[in-house]
Amino acid sequence: MTHFFKPLLAAATLCATAITTPTATLADEWTPPGPITMYVGFAAGGGADTQARLIAQGLEEKFGWTVIPQQAPGNSGLNLAAELAKAPADGTAIGMVVSETLSYSSQAAGDPAFDYENFTSLATTAEFQLGLVAMANGNFDSWDKVMGAAEAGTPIRFAAASDRHADMAWHLGQQVGIDFNIVEVRGGKGVMDGLRGGDVDIGWVAGAQSGPVQQGEMVNIARGIESPLANSPDAPMITELGSDYLLDGYFMFIAPGDLDPAAREALGEAIRDVAEDSETDANGLLSKAFGGPAVRTGDDLDSYMTKANAEAAELIKAVSE
Repeated sequence: MTHFFKPLLAAATLCATAITTPTATLADEWTPPGPITMYVGFAAGGGADTQARLIAQGLEEKFGWTVIPQQAPGNSGLNLAAELAKAPADGTAIGMVVSETLSYSSQAAGDPAFDYENFTSLATTAEFQLGLVAMANGNFDSWDKVMGAAEAGTPIRFAAASDRHADMAWHLGQQVGIDFNIVEVRGGKGVMDGLRGGDVDIGWVAGAQSGPVQQGEMVNIARGIESPLANSPDAPMITELGSDYLLDGYFMFIAPGDLDPAAREALGEAIRDVAEDSETDANGLLSKAFGGPAVRTGDDLDSYMTKANAEAAELIKAVSE
């Protein structure tokens, strides 16, 4: 269970050191008893996978810990959760998923073993830059073109990389009168590969589209979050198009349940230190592709996950009726 934790340890205050010098603080209170296996719940080579690996690199460089990334993609992050559930709760096993893994996806699975209270939430790294993406200068590069194509009877293939994304595509279609052909793919990279290959027409991507959008290859025709997208500030919110819900959320690290509070504190603050340090490669990627680091830990993160689970229950009920 992860709702109640001891006060922050005084030793959690991080010293500002050069990235190549291991940081000594935190280690005075807790250090991993062995190499850390970092499960990555995303397809290899995508923006989220790269983010996780750069966090691992930063943890090694700043703290001297050994961190071994290991791919565990699929099933909206629940495959990774299943791996963590079998791992020791001693800080040597962590995983990077998205917040919806332990909210929407866990509830949709209907398996109590995936309840977010059975895991330890460590830290978020970045908010979604969730856009509805299409190829630039194509037949679907604006919402007006999507609506026009639908009115003309053109089938529209909508790529989604998670249960929540698929249900939100369906919900949006119901609200605007379009029967989207929903195509489930693996990760944001899978969405973009589908767009490039002409296999899908539009799709949700949570930040990995930043480079292609900046380069003019792709366009965000709408946004699934309240704040304007860093690379497409004029993209309309999907609630302005007809949706009742948004697709906000975070990339985040989790660990097995019942992790010692000192380990949780140390790991969470270490991830924060790497993500927020402007000298790390991880910070550079977060700033370029994900609108900058957005770190939540401890009780603040628990409060967010409680809220996310309540909102997930509302959406699941809405798409089930």
